[in-house]
Amino acid sequence: MGKPEIKISIRNLVELVLRSGDIDNRLVSSGRMLEGTKIHQKIQKQGGESYNKEVSLVHNFDTEDFMFRLEGRADGIIVEPDEIVIDEIKSTTRPLEFIDEDFSLLHWAQAKCYAFIYAVQNELDSIYVQLTYFHIETEEIKRIRKQFLFEELKTFIEELLDKYVVWASLSDSWNKRRDTSIKILEFPFKDYRKGQRELAVAVYKTIMQGKKLFAQAPTGIGKTISTLFPAVKALGEQHISKIFYLTAKTITRQVAEEAFSKMRECGLVFRTITLTAKDKICFNKEGSCNPDFCEYAKGHYNRVNNALEDVLKNSENLSRDVIEEYSRKHMVCPFEFSLDLSLWADCIICDYNYAFDPRVYLKRFFLNNTGDYAFLVDEAHNLVDRAREMFSAQILKSGYLEAKKLMKSKVPRVARILNKINSYMVALRKQCQDEGFIVSKTELTDLYRLLNSFISESEEWILKNQNSNIDGFDQLLETYFNSIAFTRMADFYDERYITFIETKSNDVRVKLFCLDPSFLLADAVKRGKTAVFFSATLTPLNYFMDVLGGDKEDYNINLASPFAKDNLCLIVNDNISTRYKNRDKSYDKIVDIIWSAVNKKIGNYVVFFPSYKYMNEVYTRFTEQYPETDTIIQETSMTEEERESFLNSFQSGTGKSLVSFGVLGGIFSEGIDLKGDRLIGAIIVGVGLPQVSPEQDIIMNYYQNKNRMGFENAYMYPGMNKVLQAAGRVIRSEHDVGTVVLLDERFSNGSYRRLFPRHWEHAMRVQDTGQLGKRLEQFWIDKNIE
Repeated sequence: MGKPEIKISIRNLVELVLRSGDIDNRLVSSGRMLEGTKIHQKIQKQGGESYNKEVSLVHNFDTEDFMFRLEGRADGIIVEPDEIVIDEIKSTTRPLEFIDEDFSLLHWAQAKCYAFIYAVQNELDSIYVQLTYFHIETEEIKRIRKQFLFEELKTFIEELLDKYVVWASLSDSWNKRRDTSIKILEFPFKDYRKGQRELAVAVYKTIMQGKKLFAQAPTGIGKTISTLFPAVKALGEQHISKIFYLTAKTITRQVAEEAFSKMRECGLVFRTITLTAKDKICFNKEGSCNPDFCEYAKGHYNRVNNALEDVLKNSENLSRDVIEEYSRKHMVCPFEFSLDLSLWADCIICDYNYAFDPRVYLKRFFLNNTGDYAFLVDEAHNLVDRAREMFSAQILKSGYLEAKKLMKSKVPRVARILNKINSYMVALRKQCQDEGFIVSKTELTDLYRLLNSFISESEEWILKNQNSNIDGFDQLLETYFNSIAFTRMADFYDERYITFIETKSNDVRVKLFCLDPSFLLADAVKRGKTAVFFSATLTPLNYFMDVLGGDKEDYNINLASPFAKDNLCLIVNDNISTRYKNRDKSYDKIVDIIWSAVNKKIGNYVVFFPSYKYMNEVYTRFTEQYPETDTIIQETSMTEEERESFLNSFQSGTGKSLVSFGVLGGIFSEGIDLKGDRLIGAIIVGVGLPQVSPEQDIIMNYYQNKNRMGFENAYMYPGMNKVLQAAGRVIRSEHDVGTVVLLDERFSNGSYRRLFPRHWEHAMRVQDTGQLGKRLEQFWIDKNIE
């Protein structure tokens, strides 16, 4: 049997072994991170034909105990007549006269690793290493070049790997335990549910073949375990090295944690981590990664390796609670600690943005697009709007005007640029005229230049004053970061974008609006090996495959509901119009229908509306007419405690009915799990169309030109997805029995009926409250449920 192979990126190797000191993520490091790509490209372009940029380097280094596979990407390799030079580019705000060859051990270490690999592969006795420092404000460049003999570099690598051996041993012993447990792991439930084995097999084959799968799997199939179990099996067979379980909501992350807990009960040894947003897990409520103000940031890198070793030896489930416990024990930053731990985890459970958002994705995994990772994308229907949001950016005129007023006496040169930006946006406001908005396919390059000037002019002042309490500092900092995010997104601008300018009162909003996220999502998925997009509601599948970046080569599967369809009484009342223009005439009719639906059986019901205004009007009339009935209503913004209180109102066996009022697409219309008789009926008012707006119409026009399906893509499909999600709240298990009433004339229209899932084929049509009441009464009699 050969030596264990340990694969590690050169960057991660160097940082783990050699790092020390404080975390200091104050303003400029964040700005530099966002600007880094542009700086690299600028310097690489200056190198001319002799400059080979972004060169991937891989080498297997054989030691006594391990075969180390070192991987990395050199910023540049310069081929000169008499010299080969490895170039490592770094941006800085430190005056260049203070940077010498002893400035950063880590910078040299990374470049020396690249130099060693290149020298081995090209049989060189010596090679040059160059550190290129780019000063952000002045754009001056300083290059420090040193020659290294091959033997020097070989000794350096050997010493580096000697220090890493303790980590390699930890990793190797873990991998052996994990893989052994995976081999003997059985499916953690006695039997597969209907459709569950089919989904699990499809996921396994997709991962094996490195493809994408789009799966519509109705509630009850057990999507989480049906995707995680085959992914775990594939990891144990080395088809993938890591699983990313990506979600939009905290509650679905908990479901994934529970699935792993179930598999651990069956003998699985598997390390999972749940990533929590920085602002939620940070111990320093000021949120500043500044060693002067945060004791966890100060000296973090001196202590973090001990913290890593401690937690890795003692815990498999790296939940938020565990991360916080060990962070406090070792006095390290919990967020940075969690990111380090993610390198050692077999499955990372996190929000979509950690994999897909170009502003915040995990560069330690995805920078080189070479990972053999599996992306499991839960509730994938949510990714459409989230992707548009991730790939769009906007700025407001009011922010620049306010910052200008605050900076006028403090930093006149910054205030002058802010004034130019404000004036530019005033001119845009005039162009909007009476219509109130402009849609343009042209980029505002003059605005980009002004924003870039503001960024470079403001950086130095912010850096010098970030530890002070100067009035206006926070406003300027926010404006600075918004400007960076905006200019950063401009790099992605193409035919799938438009520039949207809108006026409201005296304010102006400029948005780089990504209408079609499919290309950027498809590109993001290439950061891994394979992806599975799954949801109970991917209807129609071809729409979701297109907008989520699928192609003809990808797989799809549409599974039937595992539940007996006669447990759901599905009624379409099409004798009512809930269109916006007809709503005033519908209020009292809806009150009557709600009462007819809820008075046939005592229990908990929910009524979903397309807007808060519509809901509030009907709620007021219903409570006036039926004051003896218990009711609750969803508020526009609810705290965690208020949400919990709302859901706790749904209790079994109270002996009286509860009628709750909520909005389609809101926090209670998907993701909540009220099993048994905690919820026995839902009434859905309208077909869920997104509110008509200029932005939604722009999406419609884009798809009309692209595929002649503008209304469907912008309004009908997203709307029906909300309807399907809301209806899915009623039947949550094989024993649940309940009713769903759909209110709108359009539900009998063929284009909408074609979007009904297979388990809705038995839908019954009624035209008045009398027919509705009889149908429901007969249903409960047939079910013999009093």
